[in-house]
Amino acid sequence: MNAPAAIDRDLRSHFPGMVTHDGRPWHYLDTAATAQKPRAVIDAMARALGGDYATVHRGVYARSAEMTLAYEAARWRVAGFLGGREEEVVFTRGATEAINLVAQTWGRANLKAGDRILLSQAEHHSNIVPWQMVAAETGAQIDVCPLTDDQRIDLDAAEAMLTERHKLVALGHVSNVTGAVLDAKRAAALAHKVGAKLLLDGCQSAPHMGVDVSELDCDFFVFSAHKLYGPTGIGALWARSEILDAMPPYQGGGAMIDRVTFERTTYAPPPQRFEAGTPAITEAVAFAAAVDYVERIGTQRIHAHETALVTRLRRELGAMNDVRLFGPADSAGIVSFAIDGIHPHDLGTILDEANVAIRAGHHCAQPLMDHLGVPATARASFGIYSSEEDVDALLEGIARTRRIFGKASGKD
Repeated sequence: MNAPAAIDRDLRSHFPGMVTHDGRPWHYLDTAATAQKPRAVIDAMARALGGDYATVHRGVYARSAEMTLAYEAARWRVAGFLGGREEEVVFTRGATEAINLVAQTWGRANLKAGDRILLSQAEHHSNIVPWQMVAAETGAQIDVCPLTDDQRIDLDAAEAMLTERHKLVALGHVSNVTGAVLDAKRAAALAHKVGAKLLLDGCQSAPHMGVDVSELDCDFFVFSAHKLYGPTGIGALWARSEILDAMPPYQGGGAMIDRVTFERTTYAPPPQRFEAGTPAITEAVAFAAAVDYVERIGTQRIHAHETALVTRLRRELGAMNDVRLFGPADSAGIVSFAIDGIHPHDLGTILDEANVAIRAGHHCAQPLMDHLGVPATARASFGIYSSEEDVDALLEGIARTRRIFGKASGKD
């Protein structure tokens, strides 16, 4: 028995969201946007909201102390999942806030007029706009690394572009549009060679292939819990401890202080320095439950399962003469495509009638759409609950859409 079959057969029942309201299978192929939640995560959050609930870091009573332990244990679990230490992990509202935190703290403290930031054409808006904002404030300039013919970040071009004026390189570890995987270790070596820091947007890598920040040799790593089968409203920033120590606070208020007077305020050490206000207590507990769930299955098994589905779907779509596939053949859990004469939004709407859910649009990556020369793509993205039946349903839905549009089968 191979791993992919065991995963989808044994685990799909763990996800109550994978059926429609009338009990039929829901072919959910939008995991890159947000993952469905297993019962273990739902139950962990319900317990945290119910009988276990109390504030953290403040109460002297037993339940508060217990919840504080659970909250900090969640930080420890997330840090271990990334191969880091708990004092290096800051809880944020998600990857977007994590990038903004780095931009508005490290960026404002370290960037000045004449400095440069290197991004790529493949970046999500959340890894573009925060840098544009801080560049406008500091006078730094943004450079854009091109892509290869199969839409990978062109690290040969990056090497030629990088100079000692570059202070930061911020790249997606895996593209949310094409699934292209960055050679992160080489990106780190190129950045560090010129004295720059490397930030990796790990939203699409952490849930699908496993991450070890020490092996990747990055300086910052961000991702969101909801893409890792966890809750919305929480994510994590990992950063090297010496970098966090030198970063000023992001927001002011409770929990991030050491001592407050009207004359002067001193701040807590990291990571508490960056977590102002009452934290996302129950979300952190559920985040840890999601990490536990994924680690019990194993990231290698997850990656092998999703790779098999990607390979089959790309093969089937590649045999159609009116389909344009985007990204490399070894994409991680994502297949983006366009069908001649059928807008992705129309395809997505018709597929929904057959209980097939895909993403259709620019995927918060409009510069990449401009580069590809399309306004939008259709995107199927897989998770641990995805199955061959989901691929079958998608292909049947594409055939039905062709019939509705009066098109031929698409086969040569």
